[in-house]
Amino acid sequence: MFKFLTLDDEAFGLDINDLSLKIVKLKKEHGAFALASFNEEKIPLGVIEDGVIKDEQALAKIIKAAYETAKGEKIKTKYVIASLPEEKSFSQVIQMPKMNDEELDLAVPLEAENYIPMPIEDVYLDFQTIPPIKNKDYLNRIEVLIVATPKKIVDSYVSCLKKAGLMPIALETESEAVARALIKKETDSPLSILIDFGRNNTDFVIFSGHSIRFTSSIPISSQMLTKAISDSLEIDITKAEELKIQYGLKGEKTNADQAEKVSQIITPILEDLAARIKKYLNYYRDHSSYEYLLPNAKTEKVYLCGGGSELKGLTDFMTKNLETSVEIGDPLANFLTKNPKNIVEKNLISFTTAIGLALRQINNN
Repeated sequence: MFKFLTLDDEAFGLDINDLSLKIVKLKKEHGAFALASFNEEKIPLGVIEDGVIKDEQALAKIIKAAYETAKGEKIKTKYVIASLPEEKSFSQVIQMPKMNDEELDLAVPLEAENYIPMPIEDVYLDFQTIPPIKNKDYLNRIEVLIVATPKKIVDSYVSCLKKAGLMPIALETESEAVARALIKKETDSPLSILIDFGRNNTDFVIFSGHSIRFTSSIPISSQMLTKAISDSLEIDITKAEELKIQYGLKGEKTNADQAEKVSQIITPILEDLAARIKKYLNYYRDHSSYEYLLPNAKTEKVYLCGGGSELKGLTDFMTKNLETSVEIGDPLANFLTKNPKNIVEKNLISFTTAIGLALRQINNN
């Protein structure tokens, strides 16, 4: 959302988190979106911690290497749209009196001070107005999505990208990119829940109408499941990851005892995750003003994404614990055609954020 340049040139998406980065570049082909380039690289422990870059030089080298060795077409553009850590950002939908753009530019920062839990002078603030939902009376008010991220965080990401030889044209939170990828663009979305179950945390997003309504970063991750298996069974992390992938929550008849052990280890962690999601959803229902937008709205869609979302049995587990249907999201929901030859087939769902970032520029063009 933090935009630095207005360009019609091509750009690629770069999703950066504590443990890995992913690159996606799209192109338009016969009127449809197609994948031009992609890549994934692991990030060693300690380079980024909780979204804070600790070693810019090391990260810049990893980014540059991933850029230069991207699979598919060689990436020729230096322009990049990169992600900002959700756990370090703040998003909020606020209501403002109807006014023109110039008046909004002056009024929003003043109003935002009442919501942002950080000194306004210490953050970069951006905002966008939200198109109204059809057939709704707004009583001379408009909705504005504000996003704030500490300046020191944004500056460090910009600095790192430039050290890698790239030119950032926009930075935005992971939740914005995920929503762009998973929510169909042409419709007024019902109340939708997006659960990005990643390697180092889980991003929880409520989307309704045309906008994100609520976000939270939950400190429960796919890596946490692996570590729990490793500690409990006294095995190394690599073997624990293999068992997690092999058995998940469903188990396997060929080794029922081992499968049961894995399931028993990870179930309490996932129950905690489900309980936190329900808590946030109930808080949103009780404290937001969404009801005037969608009276008696019910959660109609819950989407899982992120690298941990394909854990065996997870969708059934979440469906039961959240008491509503849960499905794996489709990162290609806004693609006109879906040609498998042009798409990352392995771990596609883990590229959701990178695809959403890449879609930003190709949609603008």
